[in-house]
Amino acid sequence: MAAEEMPSRCGYVAIVGRPNVGKSTLLNHLVGEKIAAASRKPQTTRHRIRGVVTRGADQLVLVDTPGVDPSTPKLLGKVLNRTARATLDDVDGVVFVVEAGRWEAGDEQLAGWLAAGRRPVVLVINKVDKLKDKDVLLPFIDQVRGKLDFHDVVPLSALRGVNVDPLVTTLIDLLPAGPHLFPDDEITDRSQRFRVSEVIREQLLERLGQEVPYATSVDVETWEDTGTAIHIGAVIWVERDSQKSIVVGKGGRMIKAVGTGARHELEDLLQRKVMLKLWVKLREGWQGDIDGIRRMGIDVEP
Repeated sequence: MAAEEMPSRCGYVAIVGRPNVGKSTLLNHLVGEKIAAASRKPQTTRHRIRGVVTRGADQLVLVDTPGVDPSTPKLLGKVLNRTARATLDDVDGVVFVVEAGRWEAGDEQLAGWLAAGRRPVVLVINKVDKLKDKDVLLPFIDQVRGKLDFHDVVPLSALRGVNVDPLVTTLIDLLPAGPHLFPDDEITDRSQRFRVSEVIREQLLERLGQEVPYATSVDVETWEDTGTAIHIGAVIWVERDSQKSIVVGKGGRMIKAVGTGARHELEDLLQRKVMLKLWVKLREGWQGDIDGIRRMGIDVEP
C-alpha cells in the first residue's frame, strides 16, 4: 500500500520527569528546532508546550511538562506540579524521563502517579553519555524496571541525539488511528512570540545566579517587521527591586549580554536580522500569587 493510502495515526504523548533530566532538550531534538527553553538549571519549563513530529501518515504530538519537584515550598512550584499531573489525563502515552544512574524523590512520586493510570509508559534513561562508569547502566536499568510495568525502556542522550530515532518509532506505535491534528509542516502550537520569550528566558537562566532567574519572566510586548529587520521589544519581569539591578548589571552589562546572546539565536530562529530591545520591570511577589502567576501566562490547574 502506498504511503499516502496508509491509515493515519495521530495522538498525544506527554514528556514527564523531575527537574533537570532533559525533557525540553529531548523535545527540541525530536522536533528539530528549539521550541522550549532548555537549561542545566532545574524547573526551566513552566508551560505545557506541544511539539509536533510528522512522519508520513503518522503524527506524534509531544507535550513537554514542568519538572515534578515534591519538595518545593513555593506556590509556583506547586502549580507546576499540578500542571504536570493534570497533563497525564489527556494523553495516549507517556515518556517518563530519568537521569542515568540517578533515582530521586521526584522520580518515585512520578512513578506512583503513572502506576495509577492506564496509559502505556516508555521509560527514557537520558544522559547516558554523562556516565563515567558505563558498567552501572545495565544494573540501573534492571533496578528501575521494577518500579513500573513499562511498555519499553530506551537509553539515550537527548543532547547528542544518540538513540533518539528508535524512541520516535516506539512512540508512534502507541498512537491511535485518526487524522492529523496539525498541518504536516507545523512543529509547535506555540506562537513565534512565545518562542522568542523562551530564547530570552534561557539566556537569563544561563547567565544569572542560582536564585534570580526563577524570579524572572519574559513578555514580548512589541513586534514590528519593517521588511529589512524584525524589531522586538520584551519586558523582563522581576519580583524585587534588588533583582532588577542584578538583571541590568553594572553599567548595563548583564542585560546587554543577555540581549546579544538572545539576538544571535533569534536571527538563526527567524532567519532575519533582529533588533532586540529589553527592559526590566518590577511585579512584586508574582510567584506567590495565583493571579500573578496567571498574568505571566502560566497555566493554573484547579
